[in-house]
Amino acid sequence: MSEFKVVVTDYEYDTFVPEEQVLNKLGIKLTFAQCKTEDEVIDACKDADALINQYAPISRKVIENLENCKVISRYGVGFNTIDIDAATEKGIIVGNVTDYCLDEVSDHAMALLLSSVRKVTLMNNAVKNGNWDFKVAVPIFRLRGRTLGLVGFGNIPQTVAKKAQAFGINVIAYDPFVPEAVAKNMNVELVSLDQLCEQSDYISVHTPLNQHTQGMISHDQFNKMKKEAFIINTARGPVIDEKALIQALQEGKIAGAGLDVLEVEPVEQENPLLKMDNVILNPHSAFYSVEAEAELKRKTAENVADVLSGYYPTYLVNKAVKEKVTLNEK
Repeated sequence: MSEFKVVVTDYEYDTFVPEEQVLNKLGIKLTFAQCKTEDEVIDACKDADALINQYAPISRKVIENLENCKVISRYGVGFNTIDIDAATEKGIIVGNVTDYCLDEVSDHAMALLLSSVRKVTLMNNAVKNGNWDFKVAVPIFRLRGRTLGLVGFGNIPQTVAKKAQAFGINVIAYDPFVPEAVAKNMNVELVSLDQLCEQSDYISVHTPLNQHTQGMISHDQFNKMKKEAFIINTARGPVIDEKALIQALQEGKIAGAGLDVLEVEPVEQENPLLKMDNVILNPHSAFYSVEAEAELKRKTAENVADVLSGYYPTYLVNKAVKEKVTLNEK
């Protein structure tokens, strides 16, 4: 049996075969918890060498109470559940998985876009309610020649760009961290956020959630959008100011929305978005496929195995931690 204790802080999975296949090689047997609060995480993980995290809060308070932790690995691309600065200060490596669902999320973004623009879901619901009449969806505009604005231009939105361009859609993007040459090579123009809102017929959100991006799409941005515009979000709900979105939809400032994520999940039953025919809601599912889930679980465990074996993980979030922790490069 390994000397290491690895705790899964919380989970929605029915199987852990991919993780066990990785960690069994080190003799590690996983410890499982279903933590919802900081105190529950501290109680379960105080003496752990590694944490595998889904949604439980790994705050500064939690991190300061971790006595042996060397690595926190998160199921997913985003890492907003973890206080990165606190982890770095304590010399704890944070890992995520950035490439397990590129096709899934980009496909889902395109599915929401196409269903919104072609009003597929609206007409499906009408037909099932006894109304066989395409006029319920009027007006529908041709996709070819329209402009898609991508908020963020990392791996997933770059994949979206290729798929949208196959439909004859012009693509622009806002991302202050992406070199001009990268966008130009993909025939995508980098613009300011204001320009993106003004020029786009469709907007798809792909930024991580952090202190700089929370609420970045709000009243000012909706006021600049076209009345025919649709907004798609497969990133994180709080990137869009939901009250501002609801107001924009109610006042007809934009045409509709396709949302896989919301500010509060699961959706609250009093949320006005539930009653809007021009809004498509999905339950934070864009990441999912059978293959993607297995890949995510394996790679999340590999982050832990790497660190406990003396290596920096493939997916290292807090690169500044190298100033405090010296491991081998893979």
